[in-house]
Amino acid sequence: MLEGKIQDFTDLIVWQKAHALVLRIYRITKLFPDEERFGLVPQMRRAGVSVAANLAEGFKRQGTKNKLQFYNMSQTSLEEVRYYLMLSRDLDYVQSVDELMGSCQEIARMLKGLMNSIRNSS
Repeated sequence: MLEGKIQDFTDLIVWQKAHALVLRIYRITKLFPDEERFGLVPQMRRAGVSVAANLAEGFKRQGTKNKLQFYNMSQTSLEEVRYYLMLSRDLDYVQSVDELMGSCQEIARMLKGLMNSIRNSS
């Protein structure tokens, strides 16, 4: 990053945190029962990837409306991840999801701030 200026989606701290969340999701879902290989595991991974991927795509979109649409898709995928984390805990696939839920809350706040910033600058 040059002089604190955001040049690429990877410079966005919210994207960095979303990417880290995806990596953690992949790690924990490796430990899920084999019966979830075609059920919860791919859904949870896909939702997690969608958070970061939509941030990346939205970064390059032209126009406020287009950017906000992709950032909103990140928000909705993040809510999906939150539910899958709760379900995983309730099915006893993971002991605790507190840290991951905290990451989701932080990403949600950052996404909201990014979207507000874009709205206010247009």
